[in-house]
Amino acid sequence: MGEVHTPVAFDFHTHHERCGHAKESIRDYIEAAITQGLDIIGIADHSPYFAYEEDQAFPHIAMGKSELPVYVAEVLRLKEEYRGKIEVLLGIESDFFPEHVEVYRRCFTPYPFDYIIGSVHNVDGVSIFNKKRWNGLTEEQKVNSKETYYSLIEQSARSGMFQILGHIDAMKGFYPAFSDIQTEAVEKTLQIIAECDVAIEVNTSGKTKAVGGWYPSDDILERALYYGVDVTFGSDAHTPERVGEDFELVRQKLKEIGFTKWAIFRQKKKLLTSL
Repeated sequence: MGEVHTPVAFDFHTHHERCGHAKESIRDYIEAAITQGLDIIGIADHSPYFAYEEDQAFPHIAMGKSELPVYVAEVLRLKEEYRGKIEVLLGIESDFFPEHVEVYRRCFTPYPFDYIIGSVHNVDGVSIFNKKRWNGLTEEQKVNSKETYYSLIEQSARSGMFQILGHIDAMKGFYPAFSDIQTEAVEKTLQIIAECDVAIEVNTSGKTKAVGGWYPSDDILERALYYGVDVTFGSDAHTPERVGEDFELVRQKLKEIGFTKWAIFRQKKKLLTSL
């Protein structure tokens, strides 16, 4: 791990039209980052569903398998084109399915990713953003769902496949009461993330959901600091207009909480830069 003492402005979590539910091209996100005065822009679109036979099992969720090498080539080409104007990093956001870890690892290995974001989007076969998933559940069932979610995040940290864990309380997106479900799972998960030396992102896309705030909540960030978990930043932009959104507000909030550094990544190597 290295240290960069000069503060830099960055956004490590951006998507584009290839995934099927974001808008505009990679170039548009890079140009937006330049307009916002960012030093670094990371492109991290949704990875293919590698475990399915179909090329693009879910056309409105993630890119097809045949698109991955095209995606990588495009980012690398733009990285060279924009050299000297802004640093473009090659990332990807990967779903985490414990039963398919080795399939995903094998598919990612040939490519020179600067970082991979591991995100849990499904729990017990249902999207974490499904507004109906909480209907009719008992308190015990709600606790079980939350604990299963954090168990998957723990497993993703232990997998060694990811440099960043994405939106680690996003299950609250359309169910704000998620944060009030009492369990020790969050505390335990943060300890494991720290042990595995994986960063978590402050993801500002929560403001586009019913919960209306960032991921994760301030209290989780406070506990992350306590356990020594490194943080990074990503807007999770699905439109160029959201690139770098709330970057300065996040920086100030992290300083208030007590963080002094946050993490950036190049070639999967973590660098800590001053807030």
